[in-house]
Amino acid sequence: MRNFINRILGYRPDLLIVLIVLGVILALIVPARGSAADVMDWVVKIAIGLLFFLYGARLSTREALNGLKHWRLHLLILAFTFVVFPLVGLALMPLKGVIGDELYQGILFLTLVPSTVQSSVAFTSIARGNIPGAIVSASASNLIGVFATPLLVLLLMSGTDGGLHIDTSVFIDIALQLLAPFILGQVMRNVPGVKTVAGAKPTSYVDKISIGLVVYVAFSEGIVMGVWSSVSWIAIVGICIGSVIGVYAMLWLTSWTGRRLGFDYKDQVAIQFCGTKKSLASGLPIAAVLFSGGTGLIIVPLMIFHQIQLMICSGRAAKYAAEQPENTW
Repeated sequence: MRNFINRILGYRPDLLIVLIVLGVILALIVPARGSAADVMDWVVKIAIGLLFFLYGARLSTREALNGLKHWRLHLLILAFTFVVFPLVGLALMPLKGVIGDELYQGILFLTLVPSTVQSSVAFTSIARGNIPGAIVSASASNLIGVFATPLLVLLLMSGTDGGLHIDTSVFIDIALQLLAPFILGQVMRNVPGVKTVAGAKPTSYVDKISIGLVVYVAFSEGIVMGVWSSVSWIAIVGICIGSVIGVYAMLWLTSWTGRRLGFDYKDQVAIQFCGTKKSLASGLPIAAVLFSGGTGLIIVPLMIFHQIQLMICSGRAAKYAAEQPENTW
């Protein structure tokens, strides 16, 4: 009993979990609105750009090219994102009679959106996994999702107006916010001092801080839009429980599949963190375009799932990091 109490008193939560919780609490108390929201959007973009610059500066060009050529890894992650997840969404159709059609449509919609990029790569980095593979797979997921998600929505969901609109700005955003800083880091890594600074201990906090900022901005957006006032607390609790079960189930399935197919540890980490998450940053604008009558409850499951996946995956990444030796960049 004494050991248990000492363990509780000595427990120190991972910084990433603390920042995620603080982001949610701060958004509930002081959500970013108006010009403040615009400023925070730019802060997040700068933080993400810095993060991917550091990834580029840390990684050797050979590692980056190997990540690009690892087609088995990318196909498996894309299969989880755009095949396994949608099949799970369809399998949950009996829930429609319990939670109503609109909330079920929201659950189905979240299974159709692309994977996250920034958090997928950040968790892979923290867990000392295959960072180049994660960057390529997560970026490819978002690029393919520009076309795949609207097509899956029109194929599997009712209630759309049938007018398919592809927002090509996603390509520009990914190129400018993610790929350009990464390439710049690759170019400058041989400049004296750049690689040393990129690998310094303080820079390891950039990925965690950037995720905390993303959580704050995303949760603030939901509050400003009035999303949370449109759904009952019972439904929110139910979706939270279902999201926890879903994240853990997908983490187990991606881990088991990676091992069965003979991927090494680093690839297994990338498969888990890229293949189990769904992007709120991509999902919200896609929903706004496709659902002309308003997104309403459609985006609630995605917003809840997004926060829960970050909390669970942050703990998983910290656990993996504690079990693995330090990276050598």
